[in-house]
Amino acid sequence: MIQGKQLRDAMISASNALSLQKQQVDELNIFPVPDGDTGTNMSMTISAAARELARLQEPTVSETADTASAALLRGARGNSGVILSLLFRGFSKGLKGKTEANGADLAAALKLGVEAAYKAVMKPTEGTILTVAREAAEKGIAAGEADPSVEHVWEAICAEADASLQRTPDLLPVLKKAGVVDAGGQGLYIILRAMQAVFRGEPIVEGDTAAAAPVARKASAAGSFETDITFTYCTEFIVARDKACTKDPLQLRAYLETIGDCVVVVDDEEIIKVHVHTNDPGKALSKGVEYGQFETVKVENMRIQHENAGWVDDDDAAQPVVPARAEPEEEFGFVAVAAGEGLTALFADLGCQQVVSGGQTMNPSTDDILNAIEATPAKVVYVLPNNKNIILAAEQAIPLADREVHVLPTRTIPQGIAAMLGFDPDAEVEQNLTAMMKAADNVSTGSVTFAARDSDFENRAIHEGDILALDNGKLTFTDTDVSHATIKLTRNMITARRLSGKDVSFITLLFGEGVTEEEAEGVRAALAAKLGDEIEITVLGGGQPVYYYFISIE
Repeated sequence: MIQGKQLRDAMISASNALSLQKQQVDELNIFPVPDGDTGTNMSMTISAAARELARLQEPTVSETADTASAALLRGARGNSGVILSLLFRGFSKGLKGKTEANGADLAAALKLGVEAAYKAVMKPTEGTILTVAREAAEKGIAAGEADPSVEHVWEAICAEADASLQRTPDLLPVLKKAGVVDAGGQGLYIILRAMQAVFRGEPIVEGDTAAAAPVARKASAAGSFETDITFTYCTEFIVARDKACTKDPLQLRAYLETIGDCVVVVDDEEIIKVHVHTNDPGKALSKGVEYGQFETVKVENMRIQHENAGWVDDDDAAQPVVPARAEPEEEFGFVAVAAGEGLTALFADLGCQQVVSGGQTMNPSTDDILNAIEATPAKVVYVLPNNKNIILAAEQAIPLADREVHVLPTRTIPQGIAAMLGFDPDAEVEQNLTAMMKAADNVSTGSVTFAARDSDFENRAIHEGDILALDNGKLTFTDTDVSHATIKLTRNMITARRLSGKDVSFITLLFGEGVTEEEAEGVRAALAAKLGDEIEITVLGGGQPVYYYFISIE
């Protein structure tokens, strides 16, 4: 049997182990563009859980799993991070109410997580982290029937995860061609093995302190706690929902906002998690217990903490500012994900009240998107992820939000812009969802970037630093010159679009931070000379990192 403390330590150790190996996991991504961030996304996701778990003193297995699940859900980044969070969310449901657990319990809980992950993915692909998790859980269930001990079952889970991982190239030909295993599956295997070591009694893997150690600095008097914070007590609790209680958690949120600030209320079918700063934590707890029994309660005097600390670190100081929650006073609003000052300004001009910084190589978390949603003063909020690896994280925010949310599966920046232009303020929600996605789907997206590493992709030898031209995400050719690649790609896309029976009336070139305005104008002039006056060409400074150009054709 394992206790809550062992499970807590196992997950913290797993987070540290993955952090140390995230670069190797990133490098398993077969596509050579500089978006290979599976290891980074998974590491940042589980690190969110590790930070919360480190606060627990003597938790039960159930409390440990619940804490990890809630933190993973909100900290999930990228598709791999979301899948990881769903695995552990099912894990927490399987361990609900348990003070300790044996191996059979752990395997059954992992199986629930696998089921949740498969349901969340619209088209599950075998040969990925999903396959590794499923086959490992199935082997664990079988092992638990013969011997339910943790040591026996978890060894079976890890051994099968390794074997399943090695089989991923047989299920995905692109992996076999590249000579690698699935990156997400590798990340999960690292997590499972690190947990196993702690279950065996081995010490927690130490984190990369050399890379992560914060630089301490003295807090300035101008930034003192007393002048920044109105309420004294940070109050947090988790309530196990009473099935007989019919009260809406929104009523709890509304009450807490009358007695404090920084209110966060997250709920699902089983629990309500609350965070509030208040001068009277007793009132918050009295109202919370009306919804069910407390699982955890924590009240901290932030003034005393501040006085005793006296020192803060640069990691804390550098944390992004969370936008303040806004009351849903307007009928509709928009949240978009984009990186670069030009793109941020463009989406703001189109009507987005909140633009979340992110995109290629820096996927925002579910919590980042949730905070932006709740800072949008609207009853209905449309979310534009603008990246295929952010859609799933955005969708996880829907049940957590305190207002109606619709995520449009925009996969590129041009699609997001087109969707915004397709919005009709006088139309109903469903009509707008259809019209906006129709507008997004009508756009052809090109992008020009560079190869992050040497690669043999689709029988094409690619060298680090090569210029890559992508048509709707598909690599079409490589080049050595950015401007030449952009002109050639645009012309190829126009030809392909016309062959498919679609008109070409507008071209928009969004140039990134690695391109000057003069260079972009040179590309526009070259295209205009070849295309004539029949097509309108617009050049805008997007300022996006990593990608020299986004090309929008419609």
